[in-house]
Amino acid sequence: MTIMSLVEPDPVQPRHEALPLRGRAALVTGVSRRAGIGYATARRLAALGATLFLHHYTPHDRDQPWGADPGGPQAVIDGVAAARGDGQAAVHHLELDLAVAEAPEQVVNSARDAVGHLDILVCNHARSGGDGPLGTLDAAMLDAHWAVNTRSTILLAQAFAAQHDGRRGGRIIVMTSGQDLGPMRDEVAYAASKGALASITRTLADHLADQAITVNAVNPGPVDTGYAAPELYAAVRRRFPRQRWGTPDDPARLVAWLATDDAAWITGQTINTEGGFRRSD
Repeated sequence: MTIMSLVEPDPVQPRHEALPLRGRAALVTGVSRRAGIGYATARRLAALGATLFLHHYTPHDRDQPWGADPGGPQAVIDGVAAARGDGQAAVHHLELDLAVAEAPEQVVNSARDAVGHLDILVCNHARSGGDGPLGTLDAAMLDAHWAVNTRSTILLAQAFAAQHDGRRGGRIIVMTSGQDLGPMRDEVAYAASKGALASITRTLADHLADQAITVNAVNPGPVDTGYAAPELYAAVRRRFPRQRWGTPDDPARLVAWLATDDAAWITGQTINTEGGFRRSD
């Protein structure tokens, strides 16, 4: 008796590519501090062979308790360029306030003009700080977070799709937060604006599927980027099974993988990378 397999053979043989993003170009927003997720992500993409165009807006960091990178934007750019390691270390960049309505399209157009085409968009930028709980909110606070965190991200995706040439599968990765997994009582404006990104991911993914562009959201969980005061840092650390915060490179590894061909069959998802973070005792 002959037994026929119902599983079709896989026509693609597993293989390891040293530089799976060679020949591809990525725009990463919010790359302004070497302690940040954007910087770690840009370095990961560069190490995989991608050409980088970085967006940054240092005035936002200067206004926050953690401050701007002590080495300034050039130290950030040099650090990303050093991750290439193949002699092709050119990294383009632009400083722009994404709260300005025209800025998202301007960033995408500048990136396209600098590198010729764009294959990958990572919307890492975020407005944080100047937020509060219910009872302290006003329209200006809510609008400011919406403009940077939500409106600009959707407009960036729109501009990216308009210039995408379809030669290779496109990738859009947006960054949410843990707002769908537990309350964020002291950050209502931030949680609302980031929650909107998680909600719109499936819609954007469906709209762009015919262009072979995938759209996914990543929730990095609590990541030590230097913003937490000692008391908060200790309290949050205890909620991780491994007794450590996430590092910027933890979510960066996931983002970089989503940008490769290995993730071509994943779209419309919000993926949590939190290391088992416990929101309750």
